[in-house]
This record gives sequence, structure tokens and C-alpha cells, in this order.
Amino acid sequence: MNIARYSIERPTSSWIFLLLLLIGGTIALQNLGRLEDPEFTIKQALVVTPYPGASPQQVEEEITVPLENALQELPYIRHITSTSTAGQSQIMVEMQDQYRAQELAQIWDELRRKVNDYARYLPPGAGPVVVNDDFSDVYGVLLALTGDGYSLPSLRDHAKYLRRELALVPGVAKVVIAGEQREQVVAEVSRARLANLGIPPQRIYELLATQNTVSNAGRVRLQDDAVRFATSGEFTSVEQLRDLIISNPGAREQILLGDVANIYRQLEPIPTNLLRFNGEPALWIGVSFARDVNVVNVGAQLNQRIAELNYATPIGMELTPIYNQPEEVQRSVSGFLLNLAQAVVIVMVALLLTMGLRSGFLIGFVLLLTVLGTFIFMYLGGINLHRVSLGALIIALGMLVDNAIVITEGMLVGVQKGQTRLRAAQDVIRQNALPLLGATVIAIIAFAPIGLSSDATGEFAGALFWVLLISLGLSWLTALLLIPFLGERLFRKGIPVAKSEAELYNKPIYNGYRALLQLSLRHRLLTMCLMGILLISSVIGFGAVRQSFFPSSNTPVFFVDMWYPQGTDIRATSQDMQAAEAWLLEQPKVAQVATTIGRGAPRFSLPYIVELDNENYGQLIIRTHRPDDLEPMIAATRDYLAEYHPQARTKLKRMEIGPPVKAAVEVRFSGPDPDILRQLSAQAQQILLDDPGLSFVRDNWRERTKVLRPQFNETSARRVGVTKQDVDDLLLANFRGKRVGVYRDGTDLLPIIVRAPEQERVYLEQWQDIQVFSPALNRYVPIAQVIDDMPLDWEDGVIQRRDRKRTLTVMADADPLHHETPAQMFARVRPAIEAMPVPQGYELAWGGEHEASSDARGAVFASLPLGYLAMFIITVLLFSSTRKALVIWTTVPLSIIGVTLGLLLTGQSFTFMALLGILSLTGMVIKNGIVLVEQVNTEARSGKAPVQALQDAAISRVRPVTMAAITTILGMIPLLFDAFFASMAVTIMFGLGFATLLTLIVVPVMYSLILHGREGNPA
Repeated sequence: MNIARYSIERPTSSWIFLLLLLIGGTIALQNLGRLEDPEFTIKQALVVTPYPGASPQQVEEEITVPLENALQELPYIRHITSTSTAGQSQIMVEMQDQYRAQELAQIWDELRRKVNDYARYLPPGAGPVVVNDDFSDVYGVLLALTGDGYSLPSLRDHAKYLRRELALVPGVAKVVIAGEQREQVVAEVSRARLANLGIPPQRIYELLATQNTVSNAGRVRLQDDAVRFATSGEFTSVEQLRDLIISNPGAREQILLGDVANIYRQLEPIPTNLLRFNGEPALWIGVSFARDVNVVNVGAQLNQRIAELNYATPIGMELTPIYNQPEEVQRSVSGFLLNLAQAVVIVMVALLLTMGLRSGFLIGFVLLLTVLGTFIFMYLGGINLHRVSLGALIIALGMLVDNAIVITEGMLVGVQKGQTRLRAAQDVIRQNALPLLGATVIAIIAFAPIGLSSDATGEFAGALFWVLLISLGLSWLTALLLIPFLGERLFRKGIPVAKSEAELYNKPIYNGYRALLQLSLRHRLLTMCLMGILLISSVIGFGAVRQSFFPSSNTPVFFVDMWYPQGTDIRATSQDMQAAEAWLLEQPKVAQVATTIGRGAPRFSLPYIVELDNENYGQLIIRTHRPDDLEPMIAATRDYLAEYHPQARTKLKRMEIGPPVKAAVEVRFSGPDPDILRQLSAQAQQILLDDPGLSFVRDNWRERTKVLRPQFNETSARRVGVTKQDVDDLLLANFRGKRVGVYRDGTDLLPIIVRAPEQERVYLEQWQDIQVFSPALNRYVPIAQVIDDMPLDWEDGVIQRRDRKRTLTVMADADPLHHETPAQMFARVRPAIEAMPVPQGYELAWGGEHEASSDARGAVFASLPLGYLAMFIITVLLFSSTRKALVIWTTVPLSIIGVTLGLLLTGQSFTFMALLGILSLTGMVIKNGIVLVEQVNTEARSGKAPVQALQDAAISRVRPVTMAAITTILGMIPLLFDAFFASMAVTIMFGLGFATLLTLIVVPVMYSLILHGREGNPA
């Protein structure tokens, strides 16, 4: 098919195609979903099993280990990690990387069935097992509900109302309330009074448990009606509990529960999670969005609905955003669209200045159409606008003009030689259509390892490949269809016809390049030796380049994790953190402080790591007024905490971009004996502490905790008819409270707790005076008759396991103000830790950023050989010559020279994105080489001598190759100011700058070395 003739002689089709791209792309841009960062699936589920009263070791042996063995039978498992603490097992199940969101729903169902099948084998008192498979849900809008003078139950009532209303906003998937503290009905029963009356506590427990139960009394037929029995007696108010008769059966006097107990409602005294906002008690409301929605639009509807609901908000209550993803997305996407617009303008100005007004306008306009057309296919393919997809477009800009430059340059030169516009277009397309297609496919394949990577990092950056696939493929199509069509109109008048071909290239830049090329060809071996020396030097110099994984975000938010000694009560944790909150709120650079105690916040950003339940843990989420305030505030906060909160281990960190890691440096020790694991941990921690760049050194088993061990005298106990269960129930009821029943308050089911009055449960030293009921004697006896002693002991409060082995992980983080990367620190401490003697039966393994980076790069490199093989085969097929393909591929390793130089000069780290930049360079370099070698073939077919054909081909490719490089390099400028893409931008800018020299010098020299003298004609 004659594409040039068709596009020129059938203008209606060409106009339709042009307008389709222009108008359709504009409409698609308005309707594309918008996110701050691309979605990636967190392939984790949490299995939680309570086992009240069990020690961490009992939980591990009786709950965690059997459940792990059952879960390991699933074929999808990647890792199983577990935390066994007193009374609770938490198992985190992580699936293999290749599974995506659409497959996980079925996997979670299988996991739940596997857990439910095992649940019947749980020991008595354990369970129920809860499987949390929405652990990875992201609540992009996190709101704090506060109210001066309002109780938490009052806040909860309004929060429930808001949850119901906000869940109805289109595009909202789920609304949750965090920080709820359950109310309970407390009956403080005086054991001394019970002892005087001879009433056993078990009678009170049974009455409270049975009086308020819902039971079926059946029904009866009355004539034609079926009438249900509904027995009265259920409690309808807390006051009615006081009138419950508790006297022994047959007793003459009636004793009411109110005679021996103080009954009231209160919040649970030991909460699992406490939340505050700017120092005030708060509830947090998290809103998650449905998939593939425009978060900005849904956020606007959400704000509108919140404003409409203001009338129902009690005076004094405030709803304040902690994190507002729609605003962050609007700011991020707007910034990237501005960067994209700047890059397009920069490229177009560069084209106008170097290619001339007509050629520059033609290429720039087709570039704009290609970008808009890409938006159409992104919309159809469900690819959202976010950091990676927009960055991919900016990266692609320089490559998008390559095809257009080659066709425009060829058509313009043809017209200047005296050809008609149609003939010039036909010749250039016939000569370049297939080579440009092959070069475009190679450039696309260069990014394929990203799209084919099964790792979470590949999923995060995968849009880079798909956007480049769409845009580069479309650029080839628009170059062949629209350049001839528009060029035929722009090149009608005013194009001077050259007297000869030599006149076209008789300009200073061409003459200077000709002299350099001829010098290089005369000294071919010397030229290549020089390149070899530069390559070796760059490889050596690359060792001085800083290594990193992903950079931190520039969002003006940072976190302070505060870990207190293991065993610290959550109320003590809360009290100490209040002082830190107060200090932060006094700082002028701080906009707001949100505090969560006992566990992490609801996941409001994909890279955010949610800490599991720990009473000794709290986190401060601090937002500054400006990004520039982050570093000074982090420094000031670090100094304050070190001076005024020395008992807490603190970790300060910024928001991250990309898949998260728990610690920068992690070393894992696996083995059976906790004492040996702790010894290994102590040695490793000392090595990490000695490194000046590392901070917050700790291990995940934390400190041993205190435990009281009542020494049960079985002989004495049997004599008075008291069991170990009786003693445990007594201690539970006396000091914390024993749950004995349920009180119904509308939709709420409040536990009824029986415990001793404060004066009977405050002083542990008086434990001998506690009375336990003896069924054998039918009276109370001092607990000292059945408990000989109550010594204080120590136990492992936390037992961590990984992949069914006890595993202790030593962790350390880079100082957030230190300019070394975690990779540099890891390289320093690795030899010393690996030199540690590890006993037989114990293992050492590395985690942290080293593991994550290795996994991500391994996933990319797994598909790299196949991709490079495909690229090489395409190059061979294009020219039907292996030697010509080798000529082109010789330049690929040499591009590292420019990369090393750029990273060292700018001080940028070699990140995962820089690695992707090197892969993209491969496609760019090969594409330029293909165009040049194809031009050599064309010159040779015209009858020129081999050397002359080589020189003329190289000279004729100077402007297309240099313009493609210049436009790509200039288009990268906006990305230099984005932390995520800066290292990739530097890699491409410097790598491509040097690669241009490679194409124009090394390719001709290698062509001359490999092909001249072995065949009479270089074609």
C-alpha cells in the first residue's frame, strides 16, 4: 500500500484521523482517572486468633504453628510471618508477586476456607479466628472528628451518621471509623460483702449471663392466629441491673445486685487504640475510593456532601482532614501536566530553532497529536493519570519526534533536491517505514522488562511500559500518515532547491563533523581503544555512584514512630506522647499533628506501613506548612525527643514513593532457641550502632516482659475444692474485670463486666487478703491458702516467626538527615555481620532495602535476556546481516560512559528508576543506529563507493540524530525537579548525549572495521 499517496490524495481520511486524535484526546484527558501514585496490590492478609490467658509460647505452639502449617498448604504463598504475644496470634500471609488484585479475591476465599477448616481443632478458649483480607485497603481521605467537651460515645454517634451518608457518594467504596472505644457495663462487686452474705461469685456470673439472653419461647395457635411468646425480664436500662435478685435460692431475705455492687456504664479502661488530633481526643473517618475513578472528581463530590451535612453537625464538633488524597492528586497531576506541557513547549521551540519554522511546526504539531492520541488509548486501556504514566509521556517525548524528524527531514531534503512533494514523501517512506518500525519495536521492547516484571515494583512502574508502547507505536503511525499529509501543504512554497547534494550539507556544522569523522575513520583502532578506555573508566567510576531504591516523597508530611519498652501499658504510652504532641503544636512550622497509639493509622497511602497491635507503640503524623520545612522540623524533633523522651526509641521518616520496606537495613537470624537468637541480635545491633549513618537500631522481639507467676498449691486447693480456673477467674475479676454477659442498647451489644471495687483491686501487695469461694466449705477462704507465692518473672513477650521458623530481625534505618544512601551503609556493615559466627542450625539472611531492591531488579532482569534477544533478532532481520547488527549493538555498552559521568556530576543516586533509564537508553541508541545503517545501505545502492557511502550517510543523519537527542534531553528538564524521576532523567540526558556521539562516530568506525575489506560493497 502506498501510504504517502493515500494520505495526500485522500485528505478527508487524513483530516478525520487528525481531528479524531485532536478532539478525542482532549476529551479523554478530561475523563481519565487521576491518582497521585499508580496502584499496586498489597498481597497480604492478616489472620488474628485470640487465646485469652495463654503465654506467648503457648500461643505460638498451640495456635500459630498449627495455623502456619495449614496455611502453607496453599500454593500461592510467598511468605508467612507471625507474631505471638500473650493472648493473641497474628499471622501475616503474603502471596506471590505474580498475583494481581483480580486473582486475590479467589485466593482469599481459599485462605478463609483453609482457616475455617482448621478452626475446629483450636484448643478450648481460643478463637474465633478472624481473617482480615482488606488489610491493604487505602483510605485516601482521612478525617479527624473532634469536639471540645464531647465524649467519645457522642463523637461516635455522629461519626456513624457521617459514615452512612458519605458511603452513598458515587465513587466511594468504603467508609470506616477508627479509634472507637467500646462502652461496657461495669458491676463493681464487693467481695468482702459477698463473703459476709455467703453468696458465691459464680451465682452472679450465671444470673447476669442468663437473664439478658435472647431465647426462643416458641408460639401458640389462638384460633386462626399464630402468636409468639416473648418472655419479659431482659434489661432495658442499666438501672434495672441493680434490681436483679442475687440471694441464694430458699433464702428468706432478698438481696439485690445493687446492695453489693456499684453499676455504671463506662468506656473500656484499657483501649486497643487511642487517637488524637492536635492534642484532642478524636475519631478518624477513613474513606476509600472505588477502582478506576477520577479521585479528584469524587473528592469534590465528597467535600460537597460534607458541606451539605454541616447542618447536622453538633456545635463544637469539627471535621478536619488529616490526609486528603484528592487534593494531593490534584496538586501532583496538575504539576505533572504542567511538566508535560513545559516539555512539549521546550521540544517544539527546539525544533523551530533548529529545523526551521515549517519543519519545526510540522513535527511539533504531530507530537501534540501523538500525545493526545495516547490519552485516548490510555482511557480505553484503563490506565490512569498518575506520577508514572505522565512521567512516561515526558520520557517518550524525545523518542516520539524521532520518527517524525526522519520522515520530515527526508521529505524536506527530497523537495530541496527538486522532487515533487508526493515523490519525496513516497521515497522517504519507502526507504524508512520498515526500519523505523523495527527501531520503534526495539525501543518498546527495551521497556518490556518493566511491564513483564511480576514484582510489586514492576506492578508500580508497569504503566511506564504500556504508555511507551502506546505512544511510540502511535508516533510511527502518525509519522507515516500525517507528516506526508501536512508536509504536502506546508512545503508547497518557499522551499529553495539546491543545485547539488553537496550544497545541502555545505555548512559549518556538517563540515566540522565531516572532518572529525574522517579523522576517526583514519584512526579506527585508536578511536575504539579510546572508547574502550572510557568504558573501563566508567565501569570503575560507577562504583562511586550512590545506590538507592526509591526516593522519599516531597509531600510535607513526616512520621515519628515511638516505641516504648515492651510491656508498657497503652495508657502510659499515651500519657508520655502527649508531651511530644504539645511541643510539636508549639512549633510555627507545624500545621497539624495526628496521633495514633496502640497500632498504626488506617492505610491512607499505598506505601504506608500499618503497624499491628502493640500497646507500647505510638505514631505522630506531622504535617508542615511547606515542603521546605520538613528537614528543619525533622532535625528539631529528633533533638527534642532525644533529650525529653529518652525512654522511647524513635524513628523519624518521610513519606515514601513506591513499594515500602519496614527498615533500610534488616538482618534476620532464624533458629530454635530464643536465648541464642538474642545473643546474635546483641552482636549485630552493636555493629549497626557503631555505624555513624544508621539510627533507630532495634530488633522485633523487643525486650523481655514482666510476668507474675502465682504458685498454685494443688494439694491445698483440692482440700478446699478450688481449681486453677477458679483462681484465674478471681484474679481476672479482681484486677481487670471478668466478662459475664451482654447488655443490649439498640444496635450496640455492650459487655457486662464484673470486677472488684477500686479499693479492693489497687494494691497488689495485699493479694493475700483476696477471698476465693470454696464450694467444698461453702464459704470464702483467703487466696493465700491455695497460692503459696507470687514471684515476678520474665518472659519473651513477643515471639516472631518467618516461614515457619523462629526468626529474630535486627533492623536499622538511615538517619533521615544523613546524605548517604542505605545501600552505602549496608555495604559498610555487611562484611562485619556476615563474619559473625552463627551456630549450626541457625541461619542469617538479609532483608530491608537490599532484599527489596534485589527482588525488583531480579524480576526485571529475569525477562531481560529474552527481550534483548528479541531486539537483536529484529536488528538482524532488518538488514539480513549479523555483522551489521553487531555494529549497531557495539554502542549499547558504551552508553554507560555518559550515565556514570552524569550521575557523578549531579550527585544523583542510581535508583530503580535509573535502572529503567538505562534500559530505555538501549532502545534509543539502537534506534539511531538502525536509521544510520539503513541510510548507508541507501547511499550504497545509489552506486557510491563504500567509504563515500558511509561518510555521506553519516553526514545526512547528523540533523535527525542530533535533533532526536536534543529534543529528548531538553524534554527531560522538567523531570529533574521531581524526586521520583530525577535519577532517570539524569541517566537518559547524559547517556543519550554521549550515545549521540556513539551513533555518529562509533557506528561508522565499527561499520568500517567489521564490513569494509570483507565485502566489496558495504550494502
